[in-house]
Amino acid sequence: MPGVPAFIFDGPWWGLFAFLFCVVLLRTQATYWLARWARTGADAVADRAEDRDSRRAGFARRLSGPGMERARAFIERRGFLAIPLSFFTVGFQTMVNAAAGYARMRFDLYTLAMIPGCLAWATIYTAIALSLWEVWLRSPWLLAAAVLVLAAAVVGLNLWRRRAVPAAPADPTSPYAS
Repeated sequence: MPGVPAFIFDGPWWGLFAFLFCVVLLRTQATYWLARWARTGADAVADRAEDRDSRRAGFARRLSGPGMERARAFIERRGFLAIPLSFFTVGFQTMVNAAAGYARMRFDLYTLAMIPGCLAWATIYTAIALSLWEVWLRSPWLLAAAVLVLAAAVVGLNLWRRRAVPAAPADPTSPYAS
């Protein structure tokens, strides 16, 4: 498997689990702290006009939009459970972790909520990776067929979602409108 050290598949399953747990832990902490750093930039933009073109301000502007608003609403609605629940999604998990950092959720509470989510994520991906590895060892053709079916399902779901959600008209008063 590209990107995963070879000794992980040669050893026991917990080697892969530990590797994936570390990956998700580092990724979510980085997301949290980058969003918190961007919040400082957003506050600076509000205070001083000369900081509007700074890197932090640009990153803070990228954290605004419908995805971030859904993540904030999810955190407000589900509270402390929103963080671990987000680990059962793809993509939305990053927005929830960024929203927690951007909203300056207390670090200790965030970390306590994040650890069960990281454990769940590592468990799910360990099971998937080991299953795919076993399939690969038995038949590369079976694995190729499984990947094609999965890719077709992802493409079909994306096409269905795009057709189901009408595009919202652009707000001409928005500073981000072209």
